[in-house]
Parts: sequence; structure tokens; C-alpha cells
Amino acid sequence: MLSLALALASAAALAADAPPKLAERIDRLAVGAPPDAVTESPVPGLWEVRFGAHVFYFTADGGYMMRGELVDLETGRNLTEATIAAVRAAAIDRAGEDQMIIFGPEGEPKHTVSVFTDVDCPYCRRLHREIDQYTARGIEVRYLLYPRAGPDSETFRKAVSVWCAEGRRAALTRAKQGEAIPERDCENPVTDIFRLGQRLGVSGTPFIVTEDGRGVPGYVPAQRLLEILEDTAGS
Repeated sequence: MLSLALALASAAALAADAPPKLAERIDRLAVGAPPDAVTESPVPGLWEVRFGAHVFYFTADGGYMMRGELVDLETGRNLTEATIAAVRAAAIDRAGEDQMIIFGPEGEPKHTVSVFTDVDCPYCRRLHREIDQYTARGIEVRYLLYPRAGPDSETFRKAVSVWCAEGRRAALTRAKQGEAIPERDCENPVTDIFRLGQRLGVSGTPFIVTEDGRGVPGYVPAQRLLEILEDTAGS
């Protein structure tokens, strides 16, 4: 009850930062699902309202709403993607490496990516077949088990069994090779990671997230991913 009260109080405070008519509109539209942030956008009279990694823009009077990308034409910077990237990076940092299965290079990694993965997804399997190519290029791959079919699926049970195996990395590799692994159950983060992916708008796998939160959907060959990461680091 206390956590609910705090959440409601926080939501009310967020809405209170907005102009009165906009706050009223948000209250009506977001019953039971208050926004995570309400802030002024760089465009005069336009407000950014964020639910998880979903960003909407409202006029100050609450009369109009739009969803799309806001781009600064002077700099070419995608302001919407910058907001979403910051949200992704912070959320994955909060999840922590103790909820991940990690494959890394020998020595210090040059780059780290977090990958939402489904053990039965064909392109997830392709990426994992080439895991040595990623690590050879200094890329650390941190897997987040994300069974797209949801908590009642066979894929979800496989993900739990992988997590609960004595050797998670070996079990994940076997599962991605299509091998049967012993069914196990234990305390695990699979439900939390599934919910995290939902909040972050992950709709397909693999979904790669860079250290600064940029999203790279789908399978990307190791060399191409390295180029993307090098470009990101230099920008």
C-alpha cells in the first residue's frame, strides 16, 4: 500500500509540473497507468510525456497529442531517440549483471552490449553461433532472457531452465543449438526481464542495446556491430 501511495503521489507531482489543462488531460488518459515523466520539450508550447520508453508530445492546452520523432534540424540530433536511449540505459543498469548471462572476450572488453534474446528465435540462434566472432572483436555480450511468447509459453520454461542450470552459459548454448535441456525451476529473473522488455518496447529479438542505450534491432554480424559501436563511441 505504501509503494502504491508513493507511486500515485509521484505521478501527481509529475502531472502538477504541467500546465493545468494538460495535467487534467493526462489524468483522464492515463487512469491506472501514470506517466514516468512530464517535461517541457525544446519546442515552445510542446510537452513531452513519457510512459516507459514510449514518448508522446502534447500541446500545453492538452488539446492535441502526437507520437513521432522530434529532430533538431540545426544539429541533426534525434531528441526523441536520445530520451528513449537514456531510459533504456538506465533501466538496464538497474537490472544489473546478476540478471544476465555474459559472454566476454579475454581481458577488458572494448565494447559492451546487452541483448534481449529468445532461446527459440532463429536470428538469436544465429547470433549466438557466432558469439566467438563478437568476443574476438572485443565485444562483451550480456544476454537478457526474453521469451517473446510470454510467461505461459514453452519458450519461457526453457529460459527458466537455462537460468537454473548449473552452468548457465553452457545450457544457453545447448538450448540455442536446439538441444533439450533438463527442466528446472528456481528463483530467476525471467519474468522481471520480460516485463522490462515490454516497458522498453522490445517487440522482436534479438534486440541489441549499446552502452549509451541506443537500440539495434535484429541480427547484426560481428564486424558490422563493431563498426556501429566504434561510430557511436566517436560521435
